Amino acid sequence: MKNVTVYMGPMCAFCDAAKRLLTKKNIPYKEINVALDESKLEEMLKKSNGKRTIPQIFIEDYHVGGYVELRALENKGELDNLIK
Repeated sequence: MKNVTVYMGPMCAFCDAAKRLLTKKNIPYKEINVALDESKLEEMLKKSNGKRTIPQIFIEDYHVGGYVELRALENKGELDNLIK
């Protein structure tokens, strides 16, 4: 299974929804709180080409985007193949 990283912040409903979806599918993920570490915010901005919204979700080096994009992959049946 590929590594999944979720850049997130506090009190973020879309972050919580993304984590719930991944947990429901038994997909392990690394959670990085960009509010606690400015270097992680800079890392997220660099990896996401300057996107400041959270969450920003990555499967290995593939930039999924946010929760809406993650949910769309799941709805189209493509998420499982990306994770393998």
